[in-house]
Amino acid sequence: MPGNANYKMRILQLTNKIPYPPKDGGAIATLNMSRGLADLGHEITILGMNTSKHYFDLNNIPDELKEAISFREVMVDTRLSHRAALKNLLFSDKPYNAERFFNDEFNARLKQLLQTEEFDIIQLEGLYLAYYIDTIRKYSKAKISLRAHNIEHEIWERNALQEKSLLKRIYLRILARRIRSFEINVLNHYDLLIPITERDAKQFTMFGNKKPSLVIPAGYDTSRLQPQPEKINFPSVFFIGTLDWFPNQEGLVWFVNKVWPKLREKHPGLMCHVAGRNAPEWIVSLFEKTPNVNYLGEIDDAYAFINENAVMIAPLFSGSGMRVKIIEGMALGKTIVTTTIGAEGIGVLPGHNVLIEDDEYEFAARIDELLNNRQLFDSIGRNAIKFVKENYDNHKISVSLAEFYKNHLQA
Repeated sequence: MPGNANYKMRILQLTNKIPYPPKDGGAIATLNMSRGLADLGHEITILGMNTSKHYFDLNNIPDELKEAISFREVMVDTRLSHRAALKNLLFSDKPYNAERFFNDEFNARLKQLLQTEEFDIIQLEGLYLAYYIDTIRKYSKAKISLRAHNIEHEIWERNALQEKSLLKRIYLRILARRIRSFEINVLNHYDLLIPITERDAKQFTMFGNKKPSLVIPAGYDTSRLQPQPEKINFPSVFFIGTLDWFPNQEGLVWFVNKVWPKLREKHPGLMCHVAGRNAPEWIVSLFEKTPNVNYLGEIDDAYAFINENAVMIAPLFSGSGMRVKIIEGMALGKTIVTTTIGAEGIGVLPGHNVLIEDDEYEFAARIDELLNNRQLFDSIGRNAIKFVKENYDNHKISVSLAEFYKNHLQA
């Protein structure tokens, strides 16, 4: 009985990429939730698109993780195509971003899975998995949960505001309008809504969500994330994040061109270490020709990299949802300098557990202040650890979600 406190739910997560390795915000948010629910004893199955862009051999997933979570895959080609994008623009009213993720083979594999196995909850990891709601309704009695990692159209609206090319700006505005329409049309076709931030929850209510909802942020197993302040290379500045994501590219270009020269005037020997995968050649070239910027590409041990470096930067001017890498950095005791949009939805206290500036001069000034005041640097890092333990503990978050699901399985 779902009402039994010991009832073990069978939960299926649908993902638009394999959430391993957990090197980007989406993968981290998805996998940590899977781990948290599995640790509570629930049966977790992940049916994921194994895409050309984010391909990962399931045989290389650690055995301990495969014992806790059942991974299933469908090979899907989601590569961007200028030809397909133009065809979509001219002959479709659906957003190209979403259309790429509707795949006949994935739909067939989902149908087969639902015909052979029963689930209590089917959790859609992101808006674009909503394409499969009709198939789920037809072949399963499970409750459908939409885990909204962000307000999707907001990403593209903000991208359009930052775009300098007129044609690209027009295209991004059209795309944003289509995604907004798609987002609103999906409202209330699920049974349960799981926004990732309080701000997003309010946005969904304003759009017209009538279904029960619970805010579930990206959580962290604070027992696995161990800060190592004795290893910090102080002073230093660093960035870590996926480099094929436009908001990260945009923020780094701003930092390298506008902020970094101001810092080097005062700290000529200061190094900025940049780590991230899938960097396009043009941004690699920018790093290589900029003095004292050390571009490392994709790294094997993100936690070691974060622990070894001092001031973490997260300059973001577009995007939506929650910047999971900021929570990760805070969990490891990093003193972070970010922007208003970077900190959006996290509930931080500026000047206490993070520093927030949008102006290039002030951004540089805050980093300079930290480099000159080790006591302030250490204090903000300690406050960051406490903040994550109090608000983003993965076990507490997983217990809340499990109880929410059980309560609505009884309804």
